[in-house]
Amino acid sequence: MSLVTTPTRALAVCGTCAGNRVTSITMTLTDGSSVDFSSCHACETKSWKQDGRELDISSVLGKAQKHKPAA
Repeated sequence: MSLVTTPTRALAVCGTCAGNRVTSITMTLTDGSSVDFSSCHACETKSWKQDGRELDISSVLGKAQKHKPAA
């Protein structure tokens, strides 16, 4: 039994399957940009958004990449 309960109407909803078992977090990537990550536990859809725009995984990985200083 969970100690924390959230009303169903306040839960995030998956855009793919309409499920409400969604984890959503905001992350700051290595380049300093803020993105919203969502993962659906029902259909396993994952998405990243920045300023309301959907980002593809290659964009997210590029923003999260550490750059080595030039020697």
